[in-house]
Amino acid sequence: MFKKGSKLYSIFTGTCPKCHEESMYEDKNPYHLSKVYKMHETCSHCNTRYKIEPSFFYGAMYVSYALGIAFGVAAFIISYVFLSTTLKTAFISISVTLVVLMPVIMRLSRNIWINFFINYDKDWKENKNKKRVN
Repeated sequence: MFKKGSKLYSIFTGTCPKCHEESMYEDKNPYHLSKVYKMHETCSHCNTRYKIEPSFFYGAMYVSYALGIAFGVAAFIISYVFLSTTLKTAFISISVTLVVLMPVIMRLSRNIWINFFINYDKDWKENKNKKRVN
């Protein structure tokens, strides 16, 4: 399920969606906030361009919204239902969760968005060599 070749592998590791060989990001740590959006232009292995068109990753905002809602609901359920806190404390836990996980949510949303459009190619090495010959 989380092996190379699956979309989940690419989404959770932030690797190239086509070859799964290298990270799309210049810095793998999303908590280096000055570099959270810094991406390589292309994959050094399969030459896949990450920014398919100008403003490509604006669509990731919709995914980020959905992820934010999911994490917020999870924080509410954990704090209010399981820990039996007050509504005020549950609201604070939602806010803290979203602030702390925002860099992770931003990266995950980009990873999910690009995986909508680029599929894993197990024969990417052969296809790359064929392009060189032609």
